[in-house]
Amino acid sequence: MSHGDYDVVIIGTGPAGLGASFHLTEESPSLSILMVDREKICSGGLLNDCKQNYTYPIGFVVENWSRDEAERLLSQVEKHLQPVFKEKMNLEVYRRRAERIGVTLLDVRQAHVGTDRSRALIRRLMDELDSRGVHFALEREVTDVFDDSLGTRVVINGVETVCARKVVVAPGRKGFRFLQQVMERMGIDYVDNVVDVGVRLETTADNYSIVNDYYDPKFIFPDGVRTFCTNSGCARVVLERYQGFNLVNGHAFSEERAGNNLVNFALLKTIGLKDPVRSGQQMAVFLARLANEIGGGKPLMQRVGDFRMGKRSSAETFNEDLYSFFPSCPVTAGDLGLAVPAKIMRHIWAAMKKLDTIVPGILHPSTIMYYPEIKMYANKPAFLDRHFRVSGNVYMVGDGAGTSRGITAAWASGIRAAEGILRSLGRTVS
Repeated sequence: MSHGDYDVVIIGTGPAGLGASFHLTEESPSLSILMVDREKICSGGLLNDCKQNYTYPIGFVVENWSRDEAERLLSQVEKHLQPVFKEKMNLEVYRRRAERIGVTLLDVRQAHVGTDRSRALIRRLMDELDSRGVHFALEREVTDVFDDSLGTRVVINGVETVCARKVVVAPGRKGFRFLQQVMERMGIDYVDNVVDVGVRLETTADNYSIVNDYYDPKFIFPDGVRTFCTNSGCARVVLERYQGFNLVNGHAFSEERAGNNLVNFALLKTIGLKDPVRSGQQMAVFLARLANEIGGGKPLMQRVGDFRMGKRSSAETFNEDLYSFFPSCPVTAGDLGLAVPAKIMRHIWAAMKKLDTIVPGILHPSTIMYYPEIKMYANKPAFLDRHFRVSGNVYMVGDGAGTSRGITAAWASGIRAAEGILRSLGRTVS
């Protein structure tokens, strides 16, 4: 493949980049498009677990989205991802319990692919784009983006320059540092003062029985705490590796796999920082590195029973007596109180107590709290228009750019950027 001039270069092959590419090729098949990714297959949520939410405002950053626009584009996302929706039961029972104690339970249309089947979905999507003439440069890292008097250019691996009429930057959450570097060099104003910090809980399905009725229950608690990314069936907690530290996350395989009777989900607290704090991302990195330092290079885990007694967990805590299951991600047993800021832990613990009232069992002494789970998607560029344009010919979309918080909303943000590109290029938009 020759890297000549392209109509559009898309950085990232995750859902935001795919959303842009599919829409561009549908509306204007003659456009030349190059998609670049430092991985050999798109990563992030589309690869790992691939849980999809199709109800506004889940996954949408509300200051950038109206309900009408989100729902208009979700129908297009559904067309490509072809979800099989999960059924829900007994929702009103849980909702009544929640409302009595000031908690909201959202009713969300959900689909789940599973980590074991996600690669097949990604291959189908990539093969379809390939058949439409889209070019790919995989395992090639974009190191800079320019949009100036010399033209719009993308630098790959620090040495190769690709020219484009338009560029879509969609590197996902792990690309937050790259996005900041590009925005600072290009002089793009951005806000970086919000971050989600929390724990991932792991327990048995018997202790969180709501998963038999609602696959990924969305509870909203006071003090900015919410449940996020529930996994059950054949579920496990996993490590997410960043430069210099590890975070925890959760996956689940499809229903085709034999179950392990475990459930995991995150409780996240949204923190909005005020001046003069410069960067929510840097705060998150500091907290993550502190936890990894205390954990000897790994995240921490603690049993609820130990936490309630005010003592640290040890390797001996994870035995076959009262604590009847082993951790699916055996990191460092310790004391979360040494690593989690007190205000964050206080609000998360209050949410856990409320949740135990709604779904009795989550505070069983065997439940494991893993820390840290932090979502790195707080970059919010100053957009020049509703299509997420940040300069004359550059657009920034997806979780990393703060336009979304999940697969379906990221895909929708890619469509919005593509609509802006088509209008700018004078192409007909249906």
